[in-house]
Amino acid sequence: MASLAGNARAHDIQSERGNPHWTGHPGDRALDAIPGEDGWPVIGTTLTQLADPAGFNRRMVETHGPVYRARSFGRRGVNLIGPEANELVLFDRDRLFSNEQGWGPILNLLFPRGLMLMDHDAHRIDRRALSVAFKPEPMKAYCDLLNRDIATGTQAWGAGAETFDLRVYDAIKALTLQTAATSFLGLPLGPEADRLGKAFTAMVQASVAPVRRPLPFTAMGKGVAGRRMLIEWFTRLLAERRASPGQDMFSQFALATREDGTLLPADVVVDHMIFLLMAAHDTITSSFTTLIWHLACNPDWQDRLRNEALAAAGGPGRPIAHEALGSMELTDLAFKEALRIMPPVPAMPRRALRDFTFMGHHIPAGTTVGINPAAVHADPVLWPDPDRFDPLRFTPDKVAQRHKYAWVPFGGGAHMCLGLHFATMQTRILTHNILTRYRISAAPGYAPRWQAWPIPRPRDGLRLELRRIC
Repeated sequence: MASLAGNARAHDIQSERGNPHWTGHPGDRALDAIPGEDGWPVIGTTLTQLADPAGFNRRMVETHGPVYRARSFGRRGVNLIGPEANELVLFDRDRLFSNEQGWGPILNLLFPRGLMLMDHDAHRIDRRALSVAFKPEPMKAYCDLLNRDIATGTQAWGAGAETFDLRVYDAIKALTLQTAATSFLGLPLGPEADRLGKAFTAMVQASVAPVRRPLPFTAMGKGVAGRRMLIEWFTRLLAERRASPGQDMFSQFALATREDGTLLPADVVVDHMIFLLMAAHDTITSSFTTLIWHLACNPDWQDRLRNEALAAAGGPGRPIAHEALGSMELTDLAFKEALRIMPPVPAMPRRALRDFTFMGHHIPAGTTVGINPAAVHADPVLWPDPDRFDPLRFTPDKVAQRHKYAWVPFGGGAHMCLGLHFATMQTRILTHNILTRYRISAAPGYAPRWQAWPIPRPRDGLRLELRRIC
């Protein structure tokens, strides 16, 4: 469905410009042939997309088709919707797209040099160095820490009350930040937790701020200030970890080497750690909150997962061994369904390095190209009755019938999320500890409103009732 086109313009922009950070774009008239809308002067369609991304995309596809033009965050670009588009962009067989030039204008001031923002050989080299932190032995150590901290944290909810209301998103976010501190950093956050949490929150919110310059008192200004504080904090900690490493993930990163045997530079390690720690607690918080919401609405599935967790652990009140995690197959199906309904990264931008053609549309080099996992995950052709929570969509026979790129919450290809196995492990341990301690329910008629960007979250923190059962 896609092909390279136009020998005169089918060139690699990075090579021509000699600057991997070049963010040039085709002339404004070059995309006129692609159907779409530019929106209001200056702001384009940005505010409309942020207010109702699902509704905006649905209307654009119905009006213009699965390849459409829009102007957002000051850039005129093209959106490609569908599993074939996901495969083209994420698998990127021909190295046609740049992650760095796609995400860069959005995240360069906040999360530069995160793996998600790196391209091709540079990405491959750093990913290989960092992958040491996710090998079997470190993962077993993280499992023990997660069991301990999640058990302690969830047991303290409600201060011993038999029944209590809980803002689940807020509680999970605090818990995942704490577990990230112990398993990623090898230390309890203590009084630092609030400062670090606020810094990460400011950085994430700044990523979709309409004002892109870090002016004082703006969201971007607060985000850049948060990043500055985190750099100072992590740089001090890195020196300690290199002098006296532990079993935590930061120690693994601190000692990670490139192919020539040299250590990753300190500033590179710090940038990777900031990005991964944000992803580890913000995206898991979002996805697990989605799961808990649907389990509260589907008590039959809640019971099935509770019984599975009890069997895997060998009884109530017991930690779940690393070797037993693989038996939580229903939990895995339910988590996948939650990720389908509310993917933590609803849309993914790239920039075309060469001209290409997709579904009959010529797209010139330099164009910002976006795919939309959230839209594909909600397509009723791929997912009948897409608003219904049905984990059995992910049984092996059902998966085999669908396009491989119809479900992409962790990305795909060379940029498949490095921490996806950690996320799955943490989700299983959270599920075990919460469901074997509490029965969860929602008040009649309650339905939270969700903020879609930059990472989905319930606006009210998701108010649920928990009743202690153990």
